[in-house]
Amino acid sequence: MKENIVVSRNFKLVTLILTAIGVGTFIFGLLSNPQLTWANYLVVNYYFLSLAMGGVFFFVLQSISQSGWSSAFQRVSEAMMSYTAFAGILFLLLVFGVNDIYHWAHKEAVALDPLLQHKSPFLNVPFFVGRLIIYFILWIVLIRKLRSISLRGDMTDPADMDGILALFNKSELYSKIFIFILAITFSLAAFDWIMSVDPHWYSTIFALKNLAAAFLHGVSVLTLIVFILHKRGYFPFLNKYHTHDFARYIFMLSIVWGYFWFAQFMIIWYGNIPEETAYYFVRWKEGWKVLFFLEIILNWAIPFMILLPVKASRNRTAIVIVIICLIIGQYVDLYVQVIPGTTGLLRFGIVEAGLFLGFAGFFAFIVATTLSKAKLIPSNHPYLEESLEHRF
Repeated sequence: MKENIVVSRNFKLVTLILTAIGVGTFIFGLLSNPQLTWANYLVVNYYFLSLAMGGVFFFVLQSISQSGWSSAFQRVSEAMMSYTAFAGILFLLLVFGVNDIYHWAHKEAVALDPLLQHKSPFLNVPFFVGRLIIYFILWIVLIRKLRSISLRGDMTDPADMDGILALFNKSELYSKIFIFILAITFSLAAFDWIMSVDPHWYSTIFALKNLAAAFLHGVSVLTLIVFILHKRGYFPFLNKYHTHDFARYIFMLSIVWGYFWFAQFMIIWYGNIPEETAYYFVRWKEGWKVLFFLEIILNWAIPFMILLPVKASRNRTAIVIVIICLIIGQYVDLYVQVIPGTTGLLRFGIVEAGLFLGFAGFFAFIVATTLSKAKLIPSNHPYLEESLEHRF
């Protein structure tokens, strides 16, 4: 069994080229159309951060529930989590684009708008940046702590069961702390970064929907990474029961996402209050209506219909098709949340494609590099044997 991942030079080269394309596109976009560029920068930046947060959710939930089947795949979620520190740096750049993204950042607009004046103690640039820094400090500190505990487990003497269990219990404790902090801070971050694009609109379900989206799409990408590694000779023990469990997570979370998507829309549609319906009025017109329905099809209908049968949920090809739909679906979801309230232009051109490819390349580089720095399988995990021999 391969214990360490070797990242090929070709893979590094491809990811770095993609990253360079992203940087070049960003510079080109700032020179040609700053507002369009900053809006799309927010979309893809949040997109890949949500994947990292999905990795965090998966890690802490497995730890808290003392799940055995997934313990052998723990390092994949750790690698995804490691991207958070780099996302923090990239999010700090938003400070230079707040005026192009957020209506509430314009003092003259606030002066003429009583509602924005009412919200100004919360929606102002200094406090916005301060909250952003606090979120990332909390996330990075806890992620580094969990990663440190995990790596210390590899260095512990296998005969020292007391030491191994002590580390396992410590990881569970920090996971319990983290899941509460993450639920609160990521909800606030979704309000800050995404919902405040439309500062006159509000939804009490918005944060829950975005939390479910991060978990759903993070687990989907985690599953895809596991499948790719298995195909390259890693995780040789991966069987239909592991595959089924990954598929059940995707299936279940797609239902949760679909529930929140429908609940948010249905409550606002039924209430028919102008302050709330204004959000959907824009997204119900012309080309936006196609994307409006496409996001529910990609993120809920297709996963639900394909993964409902047990046979399909053990078929890796079927699961990969679902994951590809979800990767596209998350982008469509965030695009519909951000772009109508910023540029209002329905288009997918060089800036949109270049930024996505750049972030995708950078995310892949960070995840692969992190995976190569430690044993792929946590050798002293107390539930490792259960994971390797997983059966229903």
